Amino acid sequence: MSQMEIKNITKKFADVTALDNVTLKLEENKIYGLLGRNGAGKTTLLNLITNRIFPTDGEILVDGESVIENDSALSKLYFMTENNYYPEHMTVKKAFTWTKGFYTDFDIEYASELCEKFSLKLSQKIKTLSTGYTSIFKMILALSCNVPFVLLDEPVLGLDANHRDLFYKELLKNYSEKPKTIIISTHLIEEAAEIIEDVIIIKSGKLILKESVESVLSQGYAITGSISAVDSFTAGKNVLGADTIGGLKSAYILGHLDKSGIPEGLEVTKPDLQKLFIHMTNR
Repeated sequence: MSQMEIKNITKKFADVTALDNVTLKLEENKIYGLLGRNGAGKTTLLNLITNRIFPTDGEILVDGESVIENDSALSKLYFMTENNYYPEHMTVKKAFTWTKGFYTDFDIEYASELCEKFSLKLSQKIKTLSTGYTSIFKMILALSCNVPFVLLDEPVLGLDANHRDLFYKELLKNYSEKPKTIIISTHLIEEAAEIIEDVIIIKSGKLILKESVESVLSQGYAITGSISAVDSFTAGKNVLGADTIGGLKSAYILGHLDKSGIPEGLEVTKPDLQKLFIHMTNR
């Protein structure tokens, strides 16, 4: 059983505290969404987990072992970063062979199948890949590594809508066939909300929330109807935001819903995770 423990992690860069006493336990075989505004400390946390930088205080354990300078613990992690660490002259195919030298369970056959699905040529040199295809290349590496922990930092950067949709479908298929712990750090919360099971929210270096998506969404609801009916219903309630199209209005409300008190003509739906996230990080 694989698990990761982040214990009282603090990271300071000179007089700036990027992470402040963060404690987290990540269970095996779960998809986490790591959310936070720019500069909140998300990438710093991922870099600490993968031993790219060292904590000022605290420790990170994978299966009880510290990740600091520990090949045994680090071999259980794969980190898809915004940076590309592969030599630019290398071809996609050569990069797969190269990666298998570090990750012995790397599945070259599966990686080649994904290349076909995403129309990525094995013979293409890494330096010639567009932003979107660089993301596809790195995502294929991450999904083919077969390690217990896969960390994805802005995985759909530069991908068009079709490729993003294909990425999420492939991620879920991979996860159901070969369960693992996946941490997705992303700004596209609305899209990722469909696959994330637990939400981790960091604000100004502090952990402010770690809950299941279901639990977070149960804290609010959306109400839709005519503008006047919605305005009348939401008066005095904690409204997070609203969208208006023509004569219809949808308002997002934080709080418990009394279903018996909903006037006719108004429709209640699940709230928007992105709206709740914006509210939680603006407080």
